[in-house]
Amino acid sequence: MATEPSLRPAFYALRPGGWRDLVTVLHPPYTLWHVSNVAIGAAMAPHIYAGRLAAAIAAFFLAVGVGAHALDELHGRPLGTQLSRRTLLALAIGGLGGALAIGIAGIVFVSPTLAPLVLAGGFIAPAYNLELFGGRFHTDFWLAASWGGFSAFTGWWVNSLGLHSVREAIAVAAAVLACFFLTVVQRRLSTPVRELRRRTLAVEGEQRLSDGTVRRLDRAGLTAPLDGALRGLSIAVPLLAIALVALRV
Repeated sequence: MATEPSLRPAFYALRPGGWRDLVTVLHPPYTLWHVSNVAIGAAMAPHIYAGRLAAAIAAFFLAVGVGAHALDELHGRPLGTQLSRRTLLALAIGGLGGALAIGIAGIVFVSPTLAPLVLAGGFIAPAYNLELFGGRFHTDFWLAASWGGFSAFTGWWVNSLGLHSVREAIAVAAAVLACFFLTVVQRRLSTPVRELRRRTLAVEGEQRLSDGTVRRLDRAGLTAPLDGALRGLSIAVPLLAIALVALRV
């Protein structure tokens, strides 16, 4: 059986080598998506504090975009980058350390109630990406809860620091659940497309339509709609976050 031409490990992955690996390892579309969840949550607060929102976005960018993704690449090289182990460790430590530093500053200068959120974020990033505790936290639920719902909740809490009305409670709950389930959708799409791109040597078969049309099945044809949906969502969620915040500031 002949193998099909190799595909990039992700639709956003650049050609391996040099600075391109640094861009690829950040998973730009997904990083932008997940920090947008922070902004969506912030938009549910009675008032948006620009400094607090910027700090929260920076913390999640460092924790998820840099730290967690570097740990993920360190654990199995799923993106096939040429970054050294030392570089990935530096990115992971720097990203997570920077996020914790921002969190500690928030505890001191904004509110001690941020402490549980900082501790939770500092735990889940390595627990998920390094598959600690036997992979107990490396599940679809924890991915959606952490970088979907938790991101939105943190964005709201940093700006609200408390629940002020039933209306706010409904808005926050809806936003957190929306971000949770959007991340579930991301996972449902990305899991099969990752298998097609990274682990599949060839696809054989055909699709027969009711009008007699016969279509050959191959990896490129199967990955295209999945990648298309992921591209669209990775644009739509940030645009939604911008719209919500723009209405509030």
